[in-house]
Amino acid sequence: MISADRVLITVTGPDRTGVTATLTGILAQQGATLYDIEQVVVQGQLTLCLVVGVPETRDVLKELLFAAKELGMELNFKPVPADTAATEAPPVAEGRRFVITAIGPTLGAPHLHAIATALATEGANIEKIGRLSENTLASVEIHALLPGDRDSEVLKRTLLAVATSTGFDVSLQPESLYRRSKRLVVLDMDSTLIRIEVIDELARAHGVGPEVARITERAMQGEMDYDESLRQRVALLKGLDVKVLDRIAADLPLTEGAETMVRVLKRLGYKIAVISGGFSRAAEALKRRLDMDYAYSNNLEVQGGKLTGRVIGPIVNAQRKAELLETIAQAEGVLLDQVIAVGDGANDALMLERAGLGIAFHAKAKLREHADTSISGAGLDAILYLLGLSARELQEVE
Repeated sequence: MISADRVLITVTGPDRTGVTATLTGILAQQGATLYDIEQVVVQGQLTLCLVVGVPETRDVLKELLFAAKELGMELNFKPVPADTAATEAPPVAEGRRFVITAIGPTLGAPHLHAIATALATEGANIEKIGRLSENTLASVEIHALLPGDRDSEVLKRTLLAVATSTGFDVSLQPESLYRRSKRLVVLDMDSTLIRIEVIDELARAHGVGPEVARITERAMQGEMDYDESLRQRVALLKGLDVKVLDRIAADLPLTEGAETMVRVLKRLGYKIAVISGGFSRAAEALKRRLDMDYAYSNNLEVQGGKLTGRVIGPIVNAQRKAELLETIAQAEGVLLDQVIAVGDGANDALMLERAGLGIAFHAKAKLREHADTSISGAGLDAILYLLGLSARELQEVE
């Protein structure tokens, strides 16, 4: 028998009810001290690791070996090094802990290799890996320790680069209490919560599509600010029957995963808001349809059933979006660290920076630089994985 005070015991074999109960029962009967335990089941195969203090006068290991054989399990043990066993607990590794979430239609060895290599390159040590998806390997969560002298922004850029080149989505978040305790989600509308740009649909219906597109392009190139570009585009809609807007608003094409995301988060007690540079009739219709809590957007002036080509009230630009996010959070008593913001355009940059988790959704590279993470291939329901929710947990609230 091994005379070391502490022993690392590893038990492997087919998972079945009672394995852990039987083995820990022997430890209790023999007066052994349990210092650490970890168990995982992968594809029906159990791996159980225990760090045990073995009394010199008891045949703990002999009893464990006999029980494991009876259970059809394989049991191995080895002494814990003396320098590790010298203290009641192993020393806490220094650095900052992060959670990396990978999402794709199907993840495989190339994807995990890319992530693991990126982490190793930046000196990050993987501590735990778990699958979030249920039937296929579509999402995994990796917990890693980054040394204190390494820059997490560099790690984020490295992970984003390998994810883009390998064809999956990846997120890097600090491991903290707030990651799984978000309470408010704020979303852009056009090309985020819905698949279209409402102003483009209105412009096509009014026969001014190319003109509106040219103004949009000038704004994107930085030749005019957002407020001026919006005023000029709305002016081109003068005379359009408001029924056209109402018809479009009544049948907005939702982004993939939008309904699932909103339904699950509402059942979990989240507040949901849409803050859009689009138009209020569309945003309000979407709010009613999805039972969201807030909707803020630009209000088009209507006279005699026709659009006048003017916006009423303050324009919901980048600064206004960020301010509205803070206003809603304050009204709900929610810390900014507990807010998620999702958007796709430059107009969303300040909002994403202000939130505890800013997500660039199917966005250009420039916005991804302002975001904490990005989703480029998956739908909006991928956000649920970023919160650490597993597919099995999600089934409980479907």
